[in-house]
Amino acid sequence: MSKSAVFLDRDGVINLDKGYVYKIDDFIWVDGAIEAIKYLIEKNFYVFVVTNQSGIARGYYTEHDVVLLHQYINKELEKNGALIHDFYYSPYHPDFPDVYSNLSNLRKPNTGMLELAAKKWDFKKSQSFLIGDKESDIICAKRFGIKGYKFNSSNLNTFVKQIV
Repeated sequence: MSKSAVFLDRDGVINLDKGYVYKIDDFIWVDGAIEAIKYLIEKNFYVFVVTNQSGIARGYYTEHDVVLLHQYINKELEKNGALIHDFYYSPYHPDFPDVYSNLSNLRKPNTGMLELAAKKWDFKKSQSFLIGDKESDIICAKRFGIKGYKFNSSNLNTFVKQIV
């Protein structure tokens, strides 16, 4: 039997959005983020990160930098009995159409990252949802056919418990 899935935007939802976060030293957890992810795991959800990372197309950092940060996130979560099942990111940005244009479908509000997750993981789409901090996240969720919640709180754990 498949589980439900929660798609979390990264910058502004699980970490403070300080603009183009890719260094571990710049990564600061949103209050309640670790607890929220642990809670979702305990409630038998798959937890996925779906994040636009236009800093790659802009040349600010590399895909390798993003992968290293995501590995760090999971190491920190594992210390607390939690994990992100999979990370998806879009390196594309329309201001830089010559770079990664073949991946433009991944950039939210497009649904490419969620579609990749659906191909790889068996989850109940009808009982899944997305939490993001921007309108493009909510549009992405709607286009994919799941509920979208705009995170505008100071504590992710409190926010998640109001939804689940």
